[in-house]
Amino acid sequence: MGDMTVIDSSPVRAPLPTALQDPCAAADGHPLPEGRDHYTISEVAQVTGLTAHTLRWYERIGLMPHVDRSHTGQRRFRNRDLDWLAFVGKLRLTGMPVADMVRYAELVREGEHTFEARQELLEATRRDVRARIAELQDTLAVLDYKIDLYADARRTPERY
Repeated sequence: MGDMTVIDSSPVRAPLPTALQDPCAAADGHPLPEGRDHYTISEVAQVTGLTAHTLRWYERIGLMPHVDRSHTGQRRFRNRDLDWLAFVGKLRLTGMPVADMVRYAELVREGEHTFEARQELLEATRRDVRARIAELQDTLAVLDYKIDLYADARRTPERY
């Protein structure tokens, strides 16, 4: 049987990318420098992999903070919007329901007095993610066992 991988769940944390430390802060690696960072919806779609329809929907449901507009009404996204979308992408990967993501966005807009509520929401999500990781580790152990079983059977076919 193969080795089982064990995940260390201790709270030691590696430094996070700037976009995750503060999802509204500028991060290195933006396509355009601060001050000249005006992106159209199609440019943001290309950079993020999201569709223009999804970006409009995010704005409509309150998941996106206020997006600036040009004098003609065209959306003008900034680097801080790209950072926010990267953070939302991480929340999506956690399996966080859209309603909870919208609630988190509302809390961010409400200001610093919501830090505790934001922390609680993220801690609940972290608990869910850790539970899913444990389930996946169990599943991986079963797969490893079966793979090893078939590998052994191919080496000594008369035993199986």
